[in-house]
Amino acid sequence: MHAAMANIRPSSVLHVDFNPRNGHQGEAAALAEIIQTGKLTAVFQPIMDFRNNAYIAFEGLIRGPEGTELHSPHQLFSAAERHGLYRELERASREAVFRSFARQNLPGKLFINATPDSLCDEFFLGDATLELLYQLGLAPNRIVIEITENQRIHDFPGLQAALGQFRNMGCQIAIDDLGEGFSNLRMWSEIRPDFIKIDRHFINGIAEDNIKHQFVKAMQSLAEICSAKIVAEGIESEADCLAVRDLGIALGQGYLIAMPVAEPRPTPCETLIRIIRQRTISVFPPTTRMAGKITVRSLTRPVGPVTPQTPIETLYRRFESEPELTSMPVVAEDTPLGLINRHEMSDRLAKPYFRELYGRKSCSQFMDALPLCIDESSTVQDAALLISRSARHHIYDGFIVTRHGKYCGIGSAHDLMGMITEMQIQAARYANPLTQLPGNVPINEHIDRLLEHRASFHACYFDIDNFKPFNDVFGYRRGDDVIVMLAQVLGQITNPSIDFCGHIGGDDFMVLFQSSDWEKRCQDALDLFDRKISTLIDETELMDNHYQGENRRGETVSYSLPSLSIGAVPVDNATALDSHREISAAATEAKRNAKKTPGSCLFIERRQLHRKAE
Repeated sequence: MHAAMANIRPSSVLHVDFNPRNGHQGEAAALAEIIQTGKLTAVFQPIMDFRNNAYIAFEGLIRGPEGTELHSPHQLFSAAERHGLYRELERASREAVFRSFARQNLPGKLFINATPDSLCDEFFLGDATLELLYQLGLAPNRIVIEITENQRIHDFPGLQAALGQFRNMGCQIAIDDLGEGFSNLRMWSEIRPDFIKIDRHFINGIAEDNIKHQFVKAMQSLAEICSAKIVAEGIESEADCLAVRDLGIALGQGYLIAMPVAEPRPTPCETLIRIIRQRTISVFPPTTRMAGKITVRSLTRPVGPVTPQTPIETLYRRFESEPELTSMPVVAEDTPLGLINRHEMSDRLAKPYFRELYGRKSCSQFMDALPLCIDESSTVQDAALLISRSARHHIYDGFIVTRHGKYCGIGSAHDLMGMITEMQIQAARYANPLTQLPGNVPINEHIDRLLEHRASFHACYFDIDNFKPFNDVFGYRRGDDVIVMLAQVLGQITNPSIDFCGHIGGDDFMVLFQSSDWEKRCQDALDLFDRKISTLIDETELMDNHYQGENRRGETVSYSLPSLSIGAVPVDNATALDSHREISAAATEAKRNAKKTPGSCLFIERRQLHRKAE
């Protein structure tokens, strides 16, 4: 290794003349001087363990001389690649990181970046690295080789062999930026790393983005199967940090935790520990049902077609042997020509002597030459709309499924309608179509999460009073306006990062408050609702906060404006309520008590129900 590296001073500054007249040669000379004289600064960014609020490792990074164009690692290594000095720069950088880490006696493991090409460097893989580590008092089992995938990997067997030697030394292996590189999913399966670093793209904004949330959740599941530890990179906000923590990912890294610095703190700051120790459970972004992405491909039945030359008698026997078929596709050279309806053909064959006279003739005379053809990539919603606008007989005949105009199979309108109905049911369970708020299933799932983490919260049931007469007098559209208005009010008074707002159905809502000022937020909801409800009725229809309408007997009656009732149930470690069913039942009962008081009202269940001794 380079003897000059022993005198590295992190604050050293090298002023290099990058005169444009020197051009390419000047940059190469400056880079060579940086490498030869060890003018590199090692900086370290900690990796946090959320379970014990401690740093378990530091990632070693490198910076060029301050005040120069090569201070940036991107510029530094790009220049090294241009001038054929990449491997030499990597060697000098590794030694700078090793020495600085040992000098500061930092705790835990050291993650050191390595390109796939550098793993075969004899200075890295050979005895020189071991000798340096022992000289510095660093045990090899504290070193994690973090593979950065900025090079396409062509030789996986060679990579595995090199990593095997590092493992024999006692080092562990990590993959950097999962989801960002050329082939790191394959790398994961090939080399079975000890640590997986999720690319910051998937972590930044995970608290609000359901797609990112689902990606990371899937990565976490895969990691558990492979016995690998996940590190979430790029944590920059408190909301994202708590979302990662509540997903069960134990390790995190990013600017919120600590910036990369030359001399880092060995332990987390108190502010960070307070964030991690919060008892509040983050509200996961609402699940986006992928119903709109379900395609006709999922409905396709791979039925072997007949040709236009197929005799009628042969087709008849085919229908007899396959009683579930209602239609038979007619195809020539993968091109769909038509559909033959089973029942229409049977009716014609039932005529006297028809089979005897026409049995050997072409089946094409029974064929609908204008069948409904739908590409397999079409969504089921688009297919349903197309069928509804087409000729009535297509509902009975079904449709031909194609792929780029070629025959794939057939589809049934019955199956299509069944899937549409199921999708509507599922959508209603997961999200209310009117307010787009989470439905019953997500509400129950979030209650279970809160109970599982033994978090303290208040389950508040919101219900609109006098809603039915308002709906009867002004119509369901005005009634929908009231429901949407309440949803907007709840959005205003809740903290979306910790308070879960769901729509049970109709005019019933559930909010699971973790905000400490939940009672004030409920009172704000009552006040806002009372102010807004009168704006939904024309002044000419309103008299002294009442409006007139007919009852079922046709009599004119004066009705009170809709008001809002809230039933609140506190839930903590002392409560006897230990399932979403019990909590929903208790909140419903509290709501009934609230409705006993005229006007908008908040009822809080004050009874203390204690958990039975275990």
